[in-house]
Amino acid sequence: MSKQHPVVAVTGSSGAGTSTVKRAFEHIFLREEITPVVIEGDSYHRYNRVEMKAAMQHAETEGNNHFSHFGPEANLFDKIEETFRVYGESGAGKKRYYLHSDAEAAEHNARLGTSLKAGEFTPWEDIPEGTDLLFYEGLHGGVVTDQVNVAAQTDLLIGVVPIVNLEWIQKIHRDKAERGYAAEATVDTILRRMPDYVHYITPQFTHADINFQRVPLVDTSNPFIARDIPTADESLVIIRFKDPVKLNIDFPFLLSMIHDSFMSRRNDLVVPGGKMGFAMELILTPIIHRMLTERA
Repeated sequence: MSKQHPVVAVTGSSGAGTSTVKRAFEHIFLREEITPVVIEGDSYHRYNRVEMKAAMQHAETEGNNHFSHFGPEANLFDKIEETFRVYGESGAGKKRYYLHSDAEAAEHNARLGTSLKAGEFTPWEDIPEGTDLLFYEGLHGGVVTDQVNVAAQTDLLIGVVPIVNLEWIQKIHRDKAERGYAAEATVDTILRRMPDYVHYITPQFTHADINFQRVPLVDTSNPFIARDIPTADESLVIIRFKDPVKLNIDFPFLLSMIHDSFMSRRNDLVVPGGKMGFAMELILTPIIHRMLTERA
């Protein structure tokens, strides 16, 4: 952890909705004129797309039907920890990009003069000088194992944790819309990932400083046949603060600013789903501002 070079991480499972929190931070960075270095969690996968398929097939021949992007065998947990630690110490380090699509490949090929394809990684590059903080968004921003403790290297760790049925609905619909996957294929992926989900994804939320958990107010009892994703207005968001005093959370102010919000426990604030982005900015802006002020 570093006052001089803060590390902020947003972590959550595939389909959890971490992009919503990322957008809130983008608004804060733009409004407060903050220059972050943005680190994508996918860039710490151990294998590119072709290699991952081969590694998965090999694991299955060895009797391992649970090899997944959620576990340590398919990721560089030590590299995440190193990146956070080095940045916290010096404001420097290395980063790379995982190319999700042909469009991303074309963009980086033009920048680097390379001929990379979708599903591959760009080379490791130096983090630019003069950034104000490191911002990570991905699967393992707070992962802790016997070998690594990524959570300990963060100054602010945010968990995005919709209840699991909602998470599955969001993933099934996203994979179909963005990747053309059949629902059955996504269900197979969910089942394969489950052991790693339990051991490496879920425990992160114990370490998180703030968790945002969206809870639908409509029936999601069978997520595998849901026709649509519950909307924000059909949801509540439970915001849990690990240590409200440390974060200097002003609950009376938040309750007065967020209509229909209420406290369900001494450190749990509940807000209407449609107010999630607004609540994030109200909560996170003073925390980030204080982080940067304390650097001096």
